[in-house]
Amino acid sequence: MALLSSSPKWPTLPDYFHDWALVDVETSGLRPGRDRVLSLAILTLDARGNQTGEFSTLLNPGCDPGPVHIHGLTSARLAGAPTFEDIAPQVGAMLSSRVLVAHNAQFDYDFLAHEFAHVRSWVPVSRRLCTLALNRLVGPATPDLKLGTLAGHYGVRQEKAHDAQDDVRVLSGILRGSLGAAEQLGLSLPLLDCPPRQDYKPYIPKTPCAYRNPGRLTPGGSLVQGMKVAITGDTRVSREELVARSVAAGLNMMTSVSGQTSVVVTNDASAASGKLRRAAEAGVPLVDEATYLGLLESVRPGQAKGAVRQSRGTELPVSTMSAPPESLPGVPAPRIGAPPASPAGAHQLLAGRRVLVLGGTHEAAVEARARAVALGASAAVNLSASVSDVVVLPGGETDRRMSRIVTLGLRVHDADWLLAPARVPALSSAGTKLDAAQVLVRGAVIDLPDTGAAWTVSAAWRQQTACDVDVVAFAVDGREQVAGDEDFVFYGAPEHPDGTVRLATDGPTEQAVTVNLECLPLEVQRVVIGAAIDGAATFSDVGAIEITATCGIGAAPAARATLDAATTERTMILAELYRRAEGWRLRAVGQGYDHGLADLARGYGVDIAE
Repeated sequence: MALLSSSPKWPTLPDYFHDWALVDVETSGLRPGRDRVLSLAILTLDARGNQTGEFSTLLNPGCDPGPVHIHGLTSARLAGAPTFEDIAPQVGAMLSSRVLVAHNAQFDYDFLAHEFAHVRSWVPVSRRLCTLALNRLVGPATPDLKLGTLAGHYGVRQEKAHDAQDDVRVLSGILRGSLGAAEQLGLSLPLLDCPPRQDYKPYIPKTPCAYRNPGRLTPGGSLVQGMKVAITGDTRVSREELVARSVAAGLNMMTSVSGQTSVVVTNDASAASGKLRRAAEAGVPLVDEATYLGLLESVRPGQAKGAVRQSRGTELPVSTMSAPPESLPGVPAPRIGAPPASPAGAHQLLAGRRVLVLGGTHEAAVEARARAVALGASAAVNLSASVSDVVVLPGGETDRRMSRIVTLGLRVHDADWLLAPARVPALSSAGTKLDAAQVLVRGAVIDLPDTGAAWTVSAAWRQQTACDVDVVAFAVDGREQVAGDEDFVFYGAPEHPDGTVRLATDGPTEQAVTVNLECLPLEVQRVVIGAAIDGAATFSDVGAIEITATCGIGAAPAARATLDAATTERTMILAELYRRAEGWRLRAVGQGYDHGLADLARGYGVDIAE
């Protein structure tokens, strides 16, 4: 059966009734705050899907319009357009008290937030919905989830791609179709709360220390460029001047103390400050202000970041490339052991199939998913249109999704089916397509094609998860250490200063890390992607986490892995992208730890305040 008709009706579930503001922006580049909005279109709908307003305009950004070959907006064409300040009141009124909707919504939302910040205001939006994230949950039978592809799937005519006014019209049809499909599946909408006040600041490039950390200051020794320096307590020279002189000398000024700190400057070594306590615990040397000022007069040259790099075409030793996190100083041993080998001679009877497991104990569900993967299937964590089979373990018959599964006509099996599944046609009874993504077990590695586009590793977990999960990333060198704290990307610093690594939150149960592999400094040998749980919950409360790797926004997944062996762990390494000769590889890791995010970050050399 087909999940969607050619003219989908507006959903009838009350949970889907919201006033909507559909938004599309064309921009001068890809980085909010640095780049500007060139064109903006908004279309408002009421809770029943009726159009209530429409607005579109070109904008004069006061800067170079960027890739004209994509959006066609030249400087001459934009010269007579209004500025964002001219239209901000009207835009604010249309967005207020509505759910903002966009395809890849974080992009449009962040650009609007920065535009409002330029005029000393904020986005009057409390929630947003990403139609890309919604369709990842729906899982329609499409080759990818790009706007044009979804338009064709939902029967919407696209007339002019990369035109904000036409794109927002197309978006309205996609929203209608997506909501209808989500309702049939019984999905909760991935509405993402947005803070009521957006204190976005115009983009100010951060200039991290250009030198590698040479280690501790030795007694009687000199300061070396790249040393990490922390200051605590009162100083005779103003703190601002002291920091400025230190930065000018090539030192890396820190606001906290860790085992990576080179020296702490203090005029009262007996003070009860947190920095001094941490310095004592880590054995970090102390100097007074007068001594430090003397050392500043003759700072020795340091090693520039990237000065010692592997030449292109040279492989690092396998022992270095595959060094596990447990080998790092300060990282406790993992709770999950080496990944199991694939069963010898396993038949790919379920190749291309998506299997959802319901019910059972945590251990039984883990075993069932592992069997499905060994037979070539991918293990789903949520009900979607791409699910072809459902395995019901004891207790699963009471799952709230069972009524939807029966209505959709999906194949339902007990646990014994996984012992000897029969071959079935490529398409299931619900009309889903084969999943073309490569299925990875824990520890499996694939080579990534050199396409020039950024790669995105997404992590998703079941919609009923009550605790908060945070996805993070570390850009590390061959020693598995960050060169600076800016190489730690997390919810508090969601983008690396050079834009090569970015964190996106697409919904309450999905986050993603996007990496521009071509632009990473050569000293970065791998990007480690992890997840951490806030509070006392563990990964047994979360259950399986599915990771997908895609190249480009809305592209079809190139690979999937379901990681679910964790029980008492609070942090987990999900995957890593690492250099191999001239290319890059992706490894599905699934390594869990009982400690929290702060300890994990310290193990990679990040300074974490107490």
